[in-house]
Order: sequence, then structure tokens, then C-alpha cells
Amino acid sequence: MKRKKIVVALGHKALGTTLPEQKAAVKRSAKVIADLVAAGADIVITHSNAPQFGKMHTDYSAAPMSVCSAMSEGYIGYDLQNAIRAELLRRGIFKTTSTILTQVEVDPYDDAFNNPVKLIGRTLTKEEADAEEEKGNYVTKTEDGYRRIVAAPKPQDIVEIDSIRLLLDAGQVVIAAGGGGIPVMEQGIDLHGASAIIEKDLSSGLLAQELNADTLLILTSVEKVSLNLGQDNEEYLNTISVDDAKKYMADNQFAPGSMLPKFEAGISFIEKGDNRRTIITDIAHAKDGYFEKTGTIIK
Repeated sequence: MKRKKIVVALGHKALGTTLPEQKAAVKRSAKVIADLVAAGADIVITHSNAPQFGKMHTDYSAAPMSVCSAMSEGYIGYDLQNAIRAELLRRGIFKTTSTILTQVEVDPYDDAFNNPVKLIGRTLTKEEADAEEEKGNYVTKTEDGYRRIVAAPKPQDIVEIDSIRLLLDAGQVVIAAGGGGIPVMEQGIDLHGASAIIEKDLSSGLLAQELNADTLLILTSVEKVSLNLGQDNEEYLNTISVDDAKKYMADNQFAPGSMLPKFEAGISFIEKGDNRRTIITDIAHAKDGYFEKTGTIIK
């Protein structure tokens, strides 16, 4: 029987926010991945990096954003692959797990560069904020002071897609495009890092599309997505069509930068192939979501 291909997008709750938390969190995440492997799936894992990236940007303020992305991909991947390897061996499953530092091309003319929205780094004083602006960086006022903001351009191409596909076809568990990938722009034969953050869910959707996956499994903080969130008429979404999902998006049911990109990624993935589905649930219900016993399922 043909094994199913899944792209699993881990949210930040699956990784913790500090090094000790991450060590514990990846062990829990590894059990979920092992469950899916045991269920007959070939898996590529993407992951959030928001807390880790923010700390790196604070501790290594002189490092370019692309370098911080690469560092976070490396050390999160290191913890994840070792935890998954150990969990698989514990179950008698012999399967290599590899992390690929993944560069993702963005369009230098993307409108997002004129409208930065992603908060990064620590809270700044007025003097520090002025210094950042003198360097040409964007800063915004927050409740506690000031924060730097950067663009969130859409992913256009995954540079290492052939390597990812080769490892997946060889039966490995692959960790790739962590934190949305390292944002780069092509200049001749060179790739140069971009001062940006790519939305992780959009990169996950593009990766699933390029791999011709069967399922995009997005693990977030809720078991099911809600309509009218926090209101008296709040309603959980079970299995819905793409047309329904588009209608809810048009009705502004999903928050930008949170649930909205998950639906954007999921719909795009489904529409660009046959017999595909997107499942949105939390990590505790990942296996049940995969078997369509819970979660919000778009088909």
C-alpha cells in the first residue's frame, strides 16, 4: 500500500520558549510524530521559531536576520531530530531523521516590504528605537516601549526542495523550513539574506504543495477552529469545504498573523492538487486529527 505523505507544521507550543522547555517539549512532539510514522506516513516537519528567533535577535543584535533564522533552524532541528530518533528506536522503528537548513526565496518587490508587521526582538527605549530608525530599520510603539518590526513577504520558492524530496522518498523523517525558512533573494547566482520573516504556515503549505503531499497537518493551540471566537454564538468547525473556508475568510473570521495564514496555506495547498486535505488541530489531538476523528478538516 502506498504510504501517505504528510507535512506537519508544529506551532510554538510544541517547542517551548526556553532551552529547558524546548528539551521537554520536543520529547512530547516526538511521540506525536512517531504515532504518525507508525500509522504509515512519510513525514516532513516544519516548525515555529518565534521565541527562539526573538532571543537570538536580542542576544546577537549585530547578526543579520537571515543568520538568526539559520541558527534557530539548526538548534531546534538538532533537538527535534534527536528526540524523534530516540522515540522511534524506543518503538523498534529504524528510520533516519535529518534536518535541512532551508532557504526560501522571496520577491524583493513584495508589497510586504513597504508594510512591515512582524514584531521582533526585545522592548527598546526611545533612544534605542531612534538609533534603529537611523540604521534604516522600522520601529513601532508598544505598551512597554518600542519594538522593531520587519516585513513578512510571501514564500516563492524553496531552494533545497530537491534535497528534501530525495530524503523523504528515501523513507527518512525530514525537518525543513523551520520558522518559515531562511528568507533569501536571488541576485545572479548568489542568494542574499533578506531582512524579513516568512510566515511559517505559508512556507509549510508551499512545501506540502511542492512535495505533492496528501495531507497538511497544522498543529496549533486549539483542537478545533472557532467561528465568532469568544462570543455567545461561538461555533466549532468540523469538516468544511474550500468554498466554506473562503467564505469564513471573507467574513474576517480569522485573525491575521494567527489563524488566517493557516487557512490561506491550507486552501492553496488543496486547490493546487488532487485528493488533498488540510487538518488544523492541537498537538494533543494530532493522531485523532489525522484519522479525522477531531480537528477542523478542509477538503
